[in-house]
Amino acid sequence: MDQVMKSTTFLILSWLLVGLNAANPSPPNIIIIVADDLGWNDVGFHGSTQIPTPNIDALAYSGVILNNYYVQPICTPSRSALMTGKHPIHTGMSPVGLQGEGCLVPIPIPFFSPRTIQVGILGGSILFPHHREFPHHRKRILREKPGYWGYDMRRNMSVARDAYGKYTTDLFTEEAVHVITQHNTSAPLFLYLAHLAVHSANPYAPLQAPAEVVKKFSYIENEHRRKFAGMLWKLDESVGAVVGALKEKNMLDNSIILFTTDNGGPAEGFNQNAASNWPLRGVKSGLWEGGVRGAGFIWSPLLKRPGRVYNSMMHITDILPTLVSAAGGNSQALGSIDGMDMWNSLVNDKISPRIEFLINIDPMLGGAAIRVGDWKLVYRPMGSDLRWNGWYGPSGRNETAKETKLENIFYQILESPAADAVKTVIPKAFKNILETRKAAEVLCGPVPSDATKSCQDPTSPCLFHIPTDPCEYHDLSEDHSDIMNVLHGFLEKYNATAVPPRNKPFDKAANPKYWGYTWTNWRDYPSPIGLKMEENLDLEVQHVDGVY
Repeated sequence: MDQVMKSTTFLILSWLLVGLNAANPSPPNIIIIVADDLGWNDVGFHGSTQIPTPNIDALAYSGVILNNYYVQPICTPSRSALMTGKHPIHTGMSPVGLQGEGCLVPIPIPFFSPRTIQVGILGGSILFPHHREFPHHRKRILREKPGYWGYDMRRNMSVARDAYGKYTTDLFTEEAVHVITQHNTSAPLFLYLAHLAVHSANPYAPLQAPAEVVKKFSYIENEHRRKFAGMLWKLDESVGAVVGALKEKNMLDNSIILFTTDNGGPAEGFNQNAASNWPLRGVKSGLWEGGVRGAGFIWSPLLKRPGRVYNSMMHITDILPTLVSAAGGNSQALGSIDGMDMWNSLVNDKISPRIEFLINIDPMLGGAAIRVGDWKLVYRPMGSDLRWNGWYGPSGRNETAKETKLENIFYQILESPAADAVKTVIPKAFKNILETRKAAEVLCGPVPSDATKSCQDPTSPCLFHIPTDPCEYHDLSEDHSDIMNVLHGFLEKYNATAVPPRNKPFDKAANPKYWGYTWTNWRDYPSPIGLKMEENLDLEVQHVDGVY
């Protein structure tokens, strides 16, 4: 297959764990939960009260909130970075398209259960986990082209017809909980749960949630945001169910849970969605902070001083080497990757070893951005599209409904299934919840009248000092030519190592209508008869046209 899985099981190679730490004979269970298109302001732990996320917040407030954590501007490149530890420019994934020979670290090991599981979405191609030696997976393929429609739910290699008509978030949750309850605890579990929520659906009904859930948010006037709230509530409910299942199985005390979005939120109708990145600038797909600064945290009883905010730099490519290290392996055995091992820094609250990272170089949009220390250089953050260079919100920061009062929010957090489970292994987990919440919030003040309007000129990029200007109000490039030169140098170095994007054109043979209206691994089979008939008919029509 030519393109990459949007999301799939991510496991640690057995050869990476040569020299497993003898002091840690029982490697932890590792659970990765990926939310799709979740914005900075969509989670309560960044200060929002409009849409309660009690289970997500319970884990965040009793773990380590990653407050200076960056992802890619769109979904597939982020997921490839997570799975490979390599920046998408080094795998042809900027913006989309990893070749089949790419290492996705998939092989089960004696230290992990043979039942290493992926539950969730898959897109960009039909490269199935079994083709990468992934033993168990349940997934949804996400790939459309106008006129290409098909059923897209599978369990391993079989089409899961029994899933038809079920709400996808519930379906994935049930599958994940089942995996945990049936797990043989003599070996650790690796579970990768890649939710579809809160991504918008097909154009005819982009925001979908059960009606009874949407009713909970009648105080939200905007209909789209109200439906989005229902989608987010179901996602949060899923997190609580997973954590509760780990507790019931007595697995939580030796588990690591990593929660991350894949990119910034599509706000204000972008992609027909209603996410929020307030007060950060921009939306999904762009290089402004709102498109690439990710909502994420790590939770584990193994973390010292839980209930804190980590403000040191971290990138999504760091997840792979960090979890290899957490599992007792040697992250150096991963070879030449862009990610860094952050485990010791996260556990002991030490400064990040990372001092810079590439945000992105997008040859299709003609844009780029990089962070070096406190500084960010950026140009053409949305390509030629100038419609999404603003600040979109405040998305409920001014709500007055009783449901959004902080005391009610805290009550829901402390009474959530996730908090109930956490307190069994970290009894004093929530003693600093208010301080942690304040520390994780980004405050910028009103958008000034002289705020930089755009950064379109590649020959004269913008420069922002992120710690003092996280909302990217003021371009400082004219005042710091020396810093601009340094960041330019880093950007040129990355650009010199980039490989061409591996995007492929749509293949007519992939059209589900040739495969029983089901998305499938079409290139494993001969070209469909229906396509050949249509091509022959086209030739006949062309011949007749030529005659007349």
